Amino acid sequence: MEREQQGGWVYIMADRYRGTMYVGSTADLADRISQHREGRGSKFCAEYGLTRLVWAEFLPTMQEAMDQEERIERWRREWKFALIEKGNPDWRDLSDDLLK
Repeated sequence: MEREQQGGWVYIMADRYRGTMYVGSTADLADRISQHREGRGSKFCAEYGLTRLVWAEFLPTMQEAMDQEERIERWRREWKFALIEKGNPDWRDLSDDLLK
């Protein structure tokens, strides 16, 4: 019997409006954001103070989330800005909205 795959999140963290960005993927977005804010999510986020969740998308499988993460990581900064600003023009921290 094949094990049912769990969905996953792809997300972008930032330090400020149009600032430094980090693209990641996870099965548990709330836990991962907490890790980033406590400085144990990734060395990059800890070093640059990336604590603001500015974009996130849920995908049906974790593999799709990881594939999307890899695609977005290769994008130009301007394309990432456009992706974020389509739904979050002010670069607000979306964690309260998404993690309720």
